[in-house]
Amino acid sequence: MANLLDYLEWRGDLSIDRDPFNEVDNLILAELSFVDFRGIVPENGAQITLREAAEAYFARVPAGEKIDMGVLVPDVIPEMLRRMADAPRFAEMKLSFFADHLDNENALQFAALTVDTGDGHIYLAFRGTDDTLAGWKEDFSMACVPEIPAQSLASEYLRQVGRQYPEKLLRLGGHSKGGNLAVWAALSAPESLRRRIERVWSNDGPGFHEDILARPENFDMAGRIVTMIPQSSVVGLLLEHDEDYTVVESSEKGLMQHDGFSWEVRGKSFVRLASVTRQGRHNDLVLKEWMREMPLEQREKFVEGLFSVLTASGAKTLTDLKEESIKAAPAMVKAMKDMEKDTRDALLYAFRLLVRSSWKVLSEEWQKETEQKIREAEQRFRSLREKRE
Repeated sequence: MANLLDYLEWRGDLSIDRDPFNEVDNLILAELSFVDFRGIVPENGAQITLREAAEAYFARVPAGEKIDMGVLVPDVIPEMLRRMADAPRFAEMKLSFFADHLDNENALQFAALTVDTGDGHIYLAFRGTDDTLAGWKEDFSMACVPEIPAQSLASEYLRQVGRQYPEKLLRLGGHSKGGNLAVWAALSAPESLRRRIERVWSNDGPGFHEDILARPENFDMAGRIVTMIPQSSVVGLLLEHDEDYTVVESSEKGLMQHDGFSWEVRGKSFVRLASVTRQGRHNDLVLKEWMREMPLEQREKFVEGLFSVLTASGAKTLTDLKEESIKAAPAMVKAMKDMEKDTRDALLYAFRLLVRSSWKVLSEEWQKETEQKIREAEQRFRSLREKRE
């Protein structure tokens, strides 16, 4: 089936004026935020066209050298950028306000990009979790604290861009954590700014705590937040969602469905499914059961313990762990041994709880399936008996 790259071939020649901005354009711009535009796209309101930014980006890459995006970030993103630069639909879009902040010590990872789409709108693309361990720790912290550092920066970023372009309507979006940041920024914006927001896309982004969803400003944004998840979503079903979500078909299986380039495209839309799969429902139930049974203090110790082990070798990215796995293993084992007993206990407790929750959900599903089969068999038996009588 077709994906984002095919869409660029099919519809890249159609200007936004001829064919209005759509959900596939949204995901393409969300993925664009993963490109390292430092030193290329201005950090303020000054603008550069996407074509110019692409030329500058590829000019600093030695000919023939593969661009490594990291362990979990799609390696096809540079190819997507090449095709966007050649596509009339995207080439003259103007980029500005590139932001990229990383603080390993305080577990902060935030990046964003502003795109003037040429139709009177500005799209704010919030980057999802990248290759950094700081970013992953920040993601895990969503289960422990009401607001993570990247969410605070997302709110300020929206205000900054809104002040720069007071006459423009706004679209916000992101993939994975970027989708969560887009929604957070919209919900935390002042009313005057929220009125200018036309649409917010969370592309398989995690949700929020229930108390955040209960805030009055959520109702003000009702109908303007679009959440899309693949059929066996894991990330997009984390925490709670107040809004309905759209299920899209992915060509991958399991966790790999999180890759936006696996989402199947038909025309100018993603291929829809009626609901998540049984695996998707299972993932949702297991994760919610796990969260419900783990006290807040245990969650915090779990996160600290897990990442103290992962960073024990000095690794700062998933790539570091992958490439130095043999060297990293002894340091990680030592970190586990040297860990305070209550932290180590919390770490082991979390893993045991996850396994137990998984088995509990599976057992309940098996029981329901068995009961359903028994009811169906009884119904067939009654029908057969009635026919004989």
